[in-house]
Amino acid sequence: MANRLGIVAGVMMALAVGAGTAQASPNGVWELDSRDTRIALALCGDGTQLCGTLVWLSDVDYNEQYKPFLNAPVAEAIRQSGPNRWKGAMQLFGHKIQGTITQQSDTQMTLQGCALLVICKTYQMFKVSP
Repeated sequence: MANRLGIVAGVMMALAVGAGTAQASPNGVWELDSRDTRIALALCGDGTQLCGTLVWLSDVDYNEQYKPFLNAPVAEAIRQSGPNRWKGAMQLFGHKIQGTITQQSDTQMTLQGCALLVICKTYQMFKVSP
């Protein structure tokens, strides 16, 4: 009986570990933690690359300067560098950046990027629609 409980416990632990490493889907619309910018992301290319487009800006005054970038690509086929992680060149508000997008869950991501290798910023992103 004790042996069976050990086997059941082992199977349950393996399932839990497997569930924790499963790839969450990045597909959907993601809002920056500033609540003024939304980016649509989707797997593209061979199905492991990530593409994205700036799809929404709030109507706060400082966003007027960014309206020309609406519906423009933010990420074009950036490569997967690990589970739930993509790394490569992106365009954000007209600036070329090298960055990493890391998905923590189905509803949360982190975007870390640097322009000119010295100006770096980290954004939290939250899924607003699938």
